[in-house]
Amino acid sequence: MKLFVGLGNPGSQYARTRHNIGFMGIDQFAEKHGFRSFQNKCKGLLAEGNVNGTKVYLLKPMTYMNLSGESVRALMDFYKIDVKDMIVLYDDLDTEYGKIRLRYQGSSGGHNGIKSLIQHTGTQIFDRIRIGISRPQPGRDIADYVLSGFSKDEVAAMPPILDRVVDAMEDALSNDFEKTMAKFNS
Repeated sequence: MKLFVGLGNPGSQYARTRHNIGFMGIDQFAEKHGFRSFQNKCKGLLAEGNVNGTKVYLLKPMTYMNLSGESVRALMDFYKIDVKDMIVLYDDLDTEYGKIRLRYQGSSGGHNGIKSLIQHTGTQIFDRIRIGISRPQPGRDIADYVLSGFSKDEVAAMPPILDRVVDAMEDALSNDFEKTMAKFNS
């Protein structure tokens, strides 16, 4: 069993913003693998399916980024999912746009969604796919930047980035996460 959590904010005004790239990765995986529609459950949108013999849950918390852990905790408790079976997809300012970086532990790095997950799971040890959004130009407010839409060039470059995210998710279903990290971080 594997739980993939994409971090983002609910609402059409946030749908195509940098902060919602975790949701975009979840949606791309769902589309590729023919997951039925997402259902309202555990303060989030949940899709369930089977990929190559593995039960997969896809969760997009609808609690807003800063409270993402509430939805994840509720789902983990309801389905008896261990934190070791969870992989979180989220935007990362410290990773260059177009790159992904996998980690299995660490602090929140100032990311409020990760901070909430750490608070609600009680651990910093969980698998992560950090999707690079780069840092804004000096002097630009970080909150405004992450809640802004992508540039035309960034939108044009997005399909292969999301394909790589999905490839990493698929690889993690059949391999130990350290092997997946070694493959995708090189």
